[in-house]
Amino acid sequence: MRLISILLFTFMPFAIQAQEHYKISGVINSDNQPLVSANAYLENTSKGSTTNNVGAFSLNRVTPGTYTLVASFVGYRTMRKQLKITNKDVNIVFDLIENNDLDEVVVTGTRTKKRKTDSPVIVNLINSKTLEQVSATDLSQGLRFQPGLRVETDCQTCNYTQIRMNGLQGGYSQILINGRSIFSPLTGLYGLEQIPVNMIERIEVVRGGVSALYGSSAIGGTVNVITKIPKSNDYSVNYNYESIDGDATQSSITGNATVVSDDYNAGANFFVSNRKRSAYDANGDNFSELPELRGNSFGMNAFYLPTENSKLELSLSSLFEHRYGGEIIDKPAHLAQQSEERDHHVLMASLDYQINFNDDKSSLIIYYGGQKTDRDHYTGIIPDDAIEQQEFYAAPPYGISEVLTHQGGTQYNHRINDFLGGSTVLTGGLEYVYDTVLDEINTYNYLIDQTTKNVGAFVQNDWEITEKINFLSGFRLDKHNLVDHTVFSPRLSILYKLKETTQFRVGWGTGFRAPQAFDTDLHIAFAGGGISRISLDDNLIEERSNSFTASVNYDKATEHFITGFTIEGFYTHLNNAFYLAPIGSDSFGDRFEKRNGNGATVKGITLETRANFDYLFEVEAGFTVQSSEFSDAVENSEGLEAKKNFLRTPNNYGYATFAYTPTKKFSASANLIYTGTMDIVHVAGENTGQNIDEYYKTPTFTELSLRTGYTFNLNKVGTSLELYGGLKNVTNSYQNDFDFGKNRDSNYVYGPGAPRSVFAGIKIKSL
Repeated sequence: MRLISILLFTFMPFAIQAQEHYKISGVINSDNQPLVSANAYLENTSKGSTTNNVGAFSLNRVTPGTYTLVASFVGYRTMRKQLKITNKDVNIVFDLIENNDLDEVVVTGTRTKKRKTDSPVIVNLINSKTLEQVSATDLSQGLRFQPGLRVETDCQTCNYTQIRMNGLQGGYSQILINGRSIFSPLTGLYGLEQIPVNMIERIEVVRGGVSALYGSSAIGGTVNVITKIPKSNDYSVNYNYESIDGDATQSSITGNATVVSDDYNAGANFFVSNRKRSAYDANGDNFSELPELRGNSFGMNAFYLPTENSKLELSLSSLFEHRYGGEIIDKPAHLAQQSEERDHHVLMASLDYQINFNDDKSSLIIYYGGQKTDRDHYTGIIPDDAIEQQEFYAAPPYGISEVLTHQGGTQYNHRINDFLGGSTVLTGGLEYVYDTVLDEINTYNYLIDQTTKNVGAFVQNDWEITEKINFLSGFRLDKHNLVDHTVFSPRLSILYKLKETTQFRVGWGTGFRAPQAFDTDLHIAFAGGGISRISLDDNLIEERSNSFTASVNYDKATEHFITGFTIEGFYTHLNNAFYLAPIGSDSFGDRFEKRNGNGATVKGITLETRANFDYLFEVEAGFTVQSSEFSDAVENSEGLEAKKNFLRTPNNYGYATFAYTPTKKFSASANLIYTGTMDIVHVAGENTGQNIDEYYKTPTFTELSLRTGYTFNLNKVGTSLELYGGLKNVTNSYQNDFDFGKNRDSNYVYGPGAPRSVFAGIKIKSL
C-alpha cells in the first residue's frame, strides 16, 4: 500500500484538472431485453464500464470533447456512436444485434485490452459456448479445436497430455491462468486435464514466438485461461454420464453460482467439479490404456471496486486428482505387475489491483500469482527374478513431489492521444517469477531438485499511426538464475487494415528457454521391462529462438451472414536446440540426457475458415501444413539411425466444428479432428506382442463427434433445463496395436486420446 501511495502522489499533478466533468449514462439492450455485464467504453481511452442487472451503465468524470462510445457483448455485434460532450450529461440507448466474436476484446496479445481486429498480434478465442458444443470436460479437450494447436496423449500407463503449437512440444508453450505464469513444469504434465471447463470463461491463444512480453517458454505461443467472470446473479448445475466403448464409464458433476451486488461494485463466481472415470483396457490384457481418474475441484473468482477508478480481483482454486494406470487390480500400486499412481493436491491463487488516473489516460496494475502442488506418486514394475522381487518389495519405488511457484509484478500503461500524428499506449513493467520443483524416488536414486528465479522487465509501444496502420514494438529483459547473462528479447508487429474487412499482419520476435527440466523431462516412462529417465547435460545452455509470422485476415459481415478466413505463415529457428540423447542403461532401465544440438527449424502455413448464417448455422475449420527438423540428424534410440525430423510431430493436422441452432431451445453440433502421419520410436519388450526396436510411421486418424440438446424453460421458477447427449469418436478411430503386458513400451501410444463413447447429461441453470 505504501508503494501505491507513493505512485499516486507522483502522478497526482497529472490527475488534477481544472475542467468541468460530465456523465455519460445509458442502457444496452437486445430485442428489448437488458444485457447484463455488457461493455461500454470510450474508444481510444481507458474509461469504461459494465452494465448492471438492468442493462444500465454510466461513465463519470468525462471532460468536454468529441468521443466514440462503444457498446460490446460476447455473441453480439459491436456498435459505435459519436458523442460530443459540451455542457451537459448525455444519456444513450444501444440495441445490439446477435453476432459472432469478431469484435471481441482480448488482452493476451499486448497485455492491454484491444479489439481482435485492432490487435497487431492474432489472438484466437475459445469461449464457454464452444467448450459446450464440443462436449469438453477439461482444458485439454477444449484446446484441440484451435488452428495450429494439437493436443496429444503421451504414456500408455498414465496418459499425460501436452499441447503442440506450430509443431513445437509442450515445453515451448506458456500456459497462463488469468495472465499469470503459475503453470510450473510439473503442473504441465497433468494440469491440462485438471482444469475443469466450468472454471473457464474463455481461452485466448497467441501462436508463435512474437509474445516476448511473457518471457521464457513462450517460443511456441501462449495460452491464457481466463476463469469465470462474475456477471449477474445466476447458477448452473450439470451432470454428464459417459460409456467408454462399453467397457469403462465416466461421470462428472459441475456447479456454478454467481452473486453480484446491486450497484455492481462487487461480485463473485463460485465453481465446483467432481469427476470419476474407471480404467479402460483396449486389448484385453488387464492393463489399462486409459487410467482410472478421480478428481475434485472448487474455487472462486471475485472482484471489488474500492473506488470509481480502481478494481481488485481475486482468484482462488483447489484441485485434487487421483490417477492410476497399469495392471488393473484392487490392491496397493506396488503389488501390480506394472503401474503408475499419482495423487495431486494443487492450490492456485492470483490477486490483481488496478487503479486508473490522469483522466483515465494512465493505469497501474499490481499483481501476484501463486501455485503449490503436493504429489505422492508411484512408478514401478515388478522384476521377474525372485531375489530382485524381494529387494523390490523391501523398498517399492514410491516418491514425493513438492512444487511452489510465485509470480509478482507491476505494470504501468499510459495513453498519449497525440503522438506523432496518431495515438499510442506505452506499457512497461517489472516481474519476478520463482519456481521450485522437488521430485524424488529414493529407490531409483532419482532426484530433481530444481529452483528457477527470473527477474524480468518489459517495455512496449502500441502506436496507432493512422486508423489503418498500427505498429507494435517492444522488448523484454530477463535475468534467469540458470543463464549466465541477461537475455534481451525484442518484438515487432505491424498491422495494416484494408477497409473494415481485411487485416494484414507481419511479426518478428525472439525468445529463450532456460537450461532446466521441463514437463516431459519429469516423466518416467516404461520401456523394455524397465524405466527410462531424463537428466540434464552439465554443459547445457539456454536455447534461443528467432520467429517470424505473416498473415492475412478477411471477414465480410452482412445483416444475415458472416464469412471469413485467415492465412498465416510461421517460421521459427532455434539456436542450440534441445534434444534427448540416449546414454545407455543402468540396473533400472534406459537413460537419456538433454543436450544442445546445432539448431532446428519449424515452419508452415495455417488456414482458418469460418461462416455464420444468422446464428442458425455456424462452421469453423483450421488446417496446418508444417515441417519440424533439426539442422543435424539426432540419435533417438540406441541402434536406430539418426533422424532430422521431430518425432511425434505430424506434418499436417486440423479440425472443424459445426453448429446448427434452428431455435433457442434445440441445438445440434458436430466436430472433427484430423491427425496426419508421424514418426515415433517403438522400443519392444519381451512378451509384448512385438519383437523389434524400430521407427514406426503412424496411420492418419479422423475423429468425428456429435452432440444434440433440447432446452425446456421453466418460467415459473426462473430455470431452464437442458437434456443432451451424443457420440464421441463415432467411427472409433483409435490405436489398435498397443503393446501387451507389463513389459510394454508406455511411450508407444498415438492417435486420439479415447475410443468411441456415448454420453448423456442434464443441465439446469437460471433464466
